Amino acid sequence: MARRAAGGEFVEVARTRIQQARTIGELRIAQAVFLPLEFGLSIEQTAGALGVSRGWACQLRGRFAKIERGELRPKAARGGRRRENLTREEEPAFLGPYLEQARTRGVPVVPPVKQALEARLGRAVALSSVYRLLQRHDWRKLVPDKRDPQGDGAAQEEWKKNSPRGSSKSSRSSKRKGRSG
Repeated sequence: MARRAAGGEFVEVARTRIQQARTIGELRIAQAVFLPLEFGLSIEQTAGALGVSRGWACQLRGRFAKIERGELRPKAARGGRRRENLTREEEPAFLGPYLEQARTRGVPVVPPVKQALEARLGRAVALSSVYRLLQRHDWRKLVPDKRDPQGDGAAQEEWKKNSPRGSSKSSRSSKRKGRSG
């Protein structure tokens, strides 16, 4: 016969934690303590009810006890800007003068922004960080158009009509593959 689970002082705390759980992890930790104490389940039965292994159920029980004693903080959910250079409030203030310049020119000039950001942070910053900063504030790196705005369309069409169709090498390879060329 399996021994009775210890930790009777945590029954009411575990019941409260089950009701207040916001994530599946919080719920499992509380259930790993509550089920054996309230219903007399073995650790194997508790693991089966939680859908975890026996060893993991034991770890969950230990984690609950450490959290309640203050030895361990509950894990915070991932998310947020952990590696931000500037806060969300600081970014518009920092970029303000550069974006005003860009509105008159039509394009933000990145090197001065990068130098100012490095001076403010006191360390080197990757160029991609500056581009991402500008992108968050609706500026992007401009790329050339597919067609040259200063190009002569008539001259291009004339060249297409009078240019050689292809090299002799390409016509030989197409004949070998059974294609007419």
